[in-house]
Amino acid sequence: MKIIDCLNSKPVTLSFEVFPPKTDDGYDSVAKAVTELCALNPDYISVTYGAGGGTSKNTVRIAADIQGKLGTTALPHLSCVSSSREEVSVLLDQMEASGLHNVLALRGDRPQISCDSPAPRNDYDYEYAYQLVTDIKARGKFCIGAACYPEGHVECGRKEQDIMYLKEKVDCGVDFLVTQMFFDNNVLFSFLYQAYRKNIQVPVVAGVWPITAAKQIQRIAQLSGAVIPTRLKGILDKWGHDPESMKQAGIIYATEQIIDLVANGVRGIHIYTMNKPEIARNIQQNLGTLLS
Repeated sequence: MKIIDCLNSKPVTLSFEVFPPKTDDGYDSVAKAVTELCALNPDYISVTYGAGGGTSKNTVRIAADIQGKLGTTALPHLSCVSSSREEVSVLLDQMEASGLHNVLALRGDRPQISCDSPAPRNDYDYEYAYQLVTDIKARGKFCIGAACYPEGHVECGRKEQDIMYLKEKVDCGVDFLVTQMFFDNNVLFSFLYQAYRKNIQVPVVAGVWPITAAKQIQRIAQLSGAVIPTRLKGILDKWGHDPESMKQAGIIYATEQIIDLVANGVRGIHIYTMNKPEIARNIQQNLGTLLS
């Protein structure tokens, strides 16, 4: 099933994200987590992509297993900033051959260059995600998702400009958007209003990251620039030293965040599971029939 059809036909969708193993030795543990997540009957599962090898080589393999063996719609990620058009074309061919017709088109992180790094390749063909979206759209067979940033992209100084770039990307052929994580729902509601003003009319799926360990928040804030609300800071201060209590509090916080989103008209929820099926399972159980 193409994800856009699912988003347009269901009152609310619930989906999960997983990441491939960093080494081949870790494949079995990821496969086990994926099997448990598929048993929860999500609308789809996305699989992240690591540019330049490493996790990227298993993205299509895991997505194909999710869809072909486990019967759940898969959404493989594809980032482009460190790729040639030929490399991207090969991956898209592999997706098509595996029956995968949904893809999340991303720019990806730019390579970090240091004095000890080898000279960068000069055959990369992509600088921005809209270029990848254009190439995928030209094939005519894929449902294309893309990322959006409710608090603005960390590399873009002005939110107004970030929305303008998003509009350009959507106009190149994006069918739906998935947000980066955020922890204050008012941030998303403001973003949705600004997107509406710019005539961005594709479905927007809200990305929710359950904070179940205090150390997660530092990494998230560094990578994404996400604002940590006072309420979440209080939870971290109170239970951050107690792993089990922090896990429970993080699950409750994410559950309440999702309930508020759905109550205010958000129709797609995407949980960043960190390959932990028990987190997704507990949130789903807390929600009960609220997403029906």
